[in-house]
Amino acid sequence: MTEPVVLDGEHLTIEQVIQVAYGQPGAPIVTLSETAQERVKRSAAAVQQLLDRGEIAYGITTGFGAFKDRLISREDVETLQRNILISHSVGVGDPYDIPTTRAIILIRANTLARGYSGIRVGTLQRLLDMLNLGIYPVIPEKGSLGASGDLAPLAHMALPIIGEGEVLYNNQRMPSAQALRQAKLEPITLAAKEGLALTNGTAVMCAIGVLETVRAESISHIADIAGCLSLEALHGTPMAFDVRIHALRPFPRQIDCAAYLRHLLEGSQFTREATPKDIQDAYTLRCIPQVHGAARDAIAYSRWVFEIELNAVTDNPLIFVDDETDEITVISGGNFHGEPLAIALDYLAIGATEIGNIAERRIMRLTDEASNTQTLPAFLTPNGGLNSGFMILQYTAAAMASENKVLAHPASVDTIPTSANVEDHVSMGVTAALKLRQVLENVERILTVELLAAAQGIDFRRPIVGENARLGRGTAPVYALIRQHVPFIAEDTLLYPYMAAVRELVVNGAIDAAAKSVGVV
Repeated sequence: MTEPVVLDGEHLTIEQVIQVAYGQPGAPIVTLSETAQERVKRSAAAVQQLLDRGEIAYGITTGFGAFKDRLISREDVETLQRNILISHSVGVGDPYDIPTTRAIILIRANTLARGYSGIRVGTLQRLLDMLNLGIYPVIPEKGSLGASGDLAPLAHMALPIIGEGEVLYNNQRMPSAQALRQAKLEPITLAAKEGLALTNGTAVMCAIGVLETVRAESISHIADIAGCLSLEALHGTPMAFDVRIHALRPFPRQIDCAAYLRHLLEGSQFTREATPKDIQDAYTLRCIPQVHGAARDAIAYSRWVFEIELNAVTDNPLIFVDDETDEITVISGGNFHGEPLAIALDYLAIGATEIGNIAERRIMRLTDEASNTQTLPAFLTPNGGLNSGFMILQYTAAAMASENKVLAHPASVDTIPTSANVEDHVSMGVTAALKLRQVLENVERILTVELLAAAQGIDFRRPIVGENARLGRGTAPVYALIRQHVPFIAEDTLLYPYMAAVRELVVNGAIDAAAKSVGVV
């Protein structure tokens, strides 16, 4: 049984987000720590005191955005909070998948658990009820500008709390009120500040960023493996991975990548020693540590950003209660602005695009007889002309690489003013996140093609090298895994089922695990 995830607003990890996102209802159980409950109660009590005093505070006794100067009567405070959910639930597009939805709820709950948002424990607990019982709000993907937070998608996330909107429950899409009845839960009437606290923050772009950062980490390892298999298929030399070269340009992740490549290729009899007549390989083989290492830098930066954001307070205004005097201060600020995340997401998309670009060029080299100096037959087929072999597979990879070049244009450099020019600079963080998700999907498909082509190339080289010749320590189990699912392609056949099979090995981590199974980490 998995350990419960206990939220206190300060110690949520990326690994816990992954565990919850891909878990089932109640596995793991998500709870609030006692410390968090006390902080949340204190913050909610402070909001009530502000109301009792009749003080003016943004979003509590005023309208929102451009309506910040419209005062709200005490009698209308609850209606104001309900209205923010109702009016802001205008997202469009396909709904987020369940893992993303679970991550969004978890991250929003953790932010509120810090106790600066004015939400009550019962309302916050309802978010955790949704996670633990498997009541998943239908959250459309599009509609967030990433400043004032992810308003539209978070409004959809919060609708079930008040019995509005739609959810997925027990594998059925249904009105939220129906799901609450089935789960024996009552809709909650929101108190002052609660609607604003639920909708004002970066939980959507943060959730996608966390999931895609972990995905990119796996992809970067698979890219290294695919690159090494291609090097073996092309009779390349590992000389360019020599530790002495990389020590003289000490980018840490370039050094790490070169070390990993050396481990993968250890003991390989498919590579060659550099000779005066063939002293170095093309850039796509020789410069793998430099290119893949730079992409690893983008991934590492993304992890750093999201580790911070997971435990950040990102709504507005924030409520501070002095520990000694109990004095209450309400401060309006801009922690909801997604710029730090948007830039990280764009940076990661650029790094991932480069992984795809260099992999596509290696595929070209595997399939182009002239480029591989006739080491391999044209398009990796023994009877070219009658058979097209892997010709069009390279087209597919090229299409994905070219699409990524468009998607890699940063969303974070765009902005558009909203709310009557009060909210006049936005981050476009969710746009950056959704583009990144598509980039990584495309890179997975490119690497799928490279793995297929490299395995085919190795089979052509085996009679030359020797039937008992060894692949590298890390590449050998990967090649064996591929051959469990895909045979050598001797003549034209339907390739897309084999592409699907290898892509599944990429996505489910089996390729990465195969290399690690022999101690290559």
